[in-house]
Amino acid sequence: MTDGNDMKQQGIAMAGVELRLGTHDFRFDCALPQGRIVAIAGPSGSGKSTFLNLLAGFEQPDRGRVLLAGQDVTGLHPAERPVSLVFQDNNLFAHLDLFTNVGLGISPSLKLSAQDRQRVSEALARVGLPGFEKRRPGTLSGGERQRAAFARALVRDKPILLLDEPFAALDPGLRSGMVELLKTLHRESGNTVLIVSHDPAEVRRLADHAVFIDGGTIRLAAPIKTFLETGDIPALTTFLQH
Repeated sequence: MTDGNDMKQQGIAMAGVELRLGTHDFRFDCALPQGRIVAIAGPSGSGKSTFLNLLAGFEQPDRGRVLLAGQDVTGLHPAERPVSLVFQDNNLFAHLDLFTNVGLGISPSLKLSAQDRQRVSEALARVGLPGFEKRRPGTLSGGERQRAAFARALVRDKPILLLDEPFAALDPGLRSGMVELLKTLHRESGNTVLIVSHDPAEVRRLADHAVFIDGGTIRLAAPIKTFLETGDIPALTTFLQH
């Protein structure tokens, strides 16, 4: 069980969180460091996305507490939580240009001040898309669409960024570039990043800390060196040898 005082000092924590979805039971206890990149790994169907959904508020636990940035958010709506999310499919609106897609991260009603409009353009420039404001998602490559999704997360300016396999659909060259972009943005912002990944090389390259989920629970949460050197969890060994 995670100690309450310890939880308040962490970027992300769960204490005695339990959830049943259909016939599947999930139980999570963890305290993850603030300001780090944390990889979430595990077999398909193990509970990685459920873990993220509990943090984001898309699932409510049957019992237990969720803390984000020192705040108990267990009963809060997703929009009230201090998180931004980027998914594999980037969730851009195809009929809207990039300026509008990114601006939605600031105001769903798109009531943007001159300063807000400047923030949108600056965010696009930071992710390598200067001058792309009027482009629509359908005219972009997969990597460019993910960069636009990152720009939208940037303008939200939340202390925690949740990424659910954001690079899975990209070819190796684009993945490498996006990994470097994420590391750069993290250095600039100092936020806490959780990224679900099925790629052990990506975990090694990105993460300061890692969590391994199997069978609906956390088998290991540790600094990356310890994570990579752990040899007594067969499913983790299989993952690292993949």
